[in-house]
Amino acid sequence: MLEIISNNHKVYFNEGCMPYLNENLKDGCYSKIFIIADSETITHCVPNFLANMQTNIPFEIIEFETGEVHKNLETCLQIWKVLIELEADRKSLIINIGGGVVTDLGGFIASTFKRGIDFINVPTSLLAMVDASIGGKNGIDLGNLKNQIGTITNPKAVLIHTGFLETLPQIQMRSGLAEMLKHGLIQDAAYWQLFKNLDQLTTEDLDALIYRSVEIKNNVVTQDLTENGIRKSLNFGHTLGHAIESYCMENENKLTLLHGEAIAIGMILESYISYLKSLITLAEYQDIKTTILSIFERIDFDENDIEAIIQLLIYDKKNEFGKIQFCLLNGIGDIKINQEVDNDLIYNAFSDYKK
Repeated sequence: MLEIISNNHKVYFNEGCMPYLNENLKDGCYSKIFIIADSETITHCVPNFLANMQTNIPFEIIEFETGEVHKNLETCLQIWKVLIELEADRKSLIINIGGGVVTDLGGFIASTFKRGIDFINVPTSLLAMVDASIGGKNGIDLGNLKNQIGTITNPKAVLIHTGFLETLPQIQMRSGLAEMLKHGLIQDAAYWQLFKNLDQLTTEDLDALIYRSVEIKNNVVTQDLTENGIRKSLNFGHTLGHAIESYCMENENKLTLLHGEAIAIGMILESYISYLKSLITLAEYQDIKTTILSIFERIDFDENDIEAIIQLLIYDKKNEFGKIQFCLLNGIGDIKINQEVDNDLIYNAFSDYKK
């Protein structure tokens, strides 16, 4: 696969990954290398990566616990202190190996340490490959609120090797599919149609789908890195999805959802709102709902849950001047940004979702 050119860096795939890395880790390029990974990635992915990394530059591995609950300032403080203790300087390189939590957190650490040092993302989950590691967004959660603190800083490169997906549990693969479905819904109707028969996909098909997803996201972020316009389209499903994810994370009576599981619900809800606002047809909405529910299990929400989720919308990053901004579909393959939505429509969407 050919590399994809992004903002001041490239995204490399499979056989192109390690030649790029090894060429850029020649003596004198960097003073030290720091590999940031979580405990799962340390076990399943880092050994293979190190076996193919060729360099004389000294390196250290920094490990933190797996899970979204550790994507916070406390983890950052611990890692910043380790970097200081290990004498990291402005010519050091950080390599983030892992899923979206690792690339989000590792990118934030690198982009703020000594006012910014180079970093490379090596995504090992489907979600990180098609979304989290692409586009320069780095960040951490504040309590249960998603990505409230962060930077927009591009990595030196993104290295996507789909062989890492062989180590991924099925539930994590499904989580990544949500962002791929979103890419089709917001920009490529033909791509959306390819997800109707997932059980028939080969490994080569999956590689091609991942490549296309990266193309779609890259096409958006290269036009609007700082999210003043079209990049907001990538938030389809995320306004309600992030609120649902945050609510389930903090509520001990609810099952904690993976990011993609919450976004899948958000896409159904926001598709129904798009239908209620006459932006898509009933047939289009039913197609979206049926397809997503064929992949993701329906989650129960009672009236108290829904009220609490709506209250969390006030913390959404897209809000402007105290108004909640939605990205809604304008037909499959197109989007309308900066859409205000009354709470009545949100309640109606939840009501239909539960049917």
